[in-house]
Amino acid sequence: MQSRYPNQPAPLWNLPGGRQRPDELLEAALVREFLEETGLAVTVGALHYLSESYDLATGTHFLNATFDVRAEGEARVPAGDPHAIGVTWVLRADLASHLPVAVVREPLLAHLAGDSRRYFAFPDAGITIEFADPF
Repeated sequence: MQSRYPNQPAPLWNLPGGRQRPDELLEAALVREFLEETGLAVTVGALHYLSESYDLATGTHFLNATFDVRAEGEARVPAGDPHAIGVTWVLRADLASHLPVAVVREPLLAHLAGDSRRYFAFPDAGITIEFADPF
């Protein structure tokens, strides 16, 4: 996913996902976010790993859960969404250049290389993300 954030000068590539809404379970949030951001209805599989980080500038705590998902169809950019502006499949060899944020890139690349860790920690996220919406 390529997304625009109010405080970032250029859009950022990231994995599909987002924040849970109040009273929403993690799996339901994952299914909703995938549909909203890619137009794909997904089936959630195994949890691969967790990655945790802090945005030291704002004191925001992030906990990312990365799951295996299955989908059919073609991903698409949602119409009229000012946040999600691009969606594409990326070759494994090109992931490092597409994912500029280390807290996303490094655990994913380690997992895909066969690293069996299920938890990654980043005391400093190295980036501040402002969200335009309350969720």
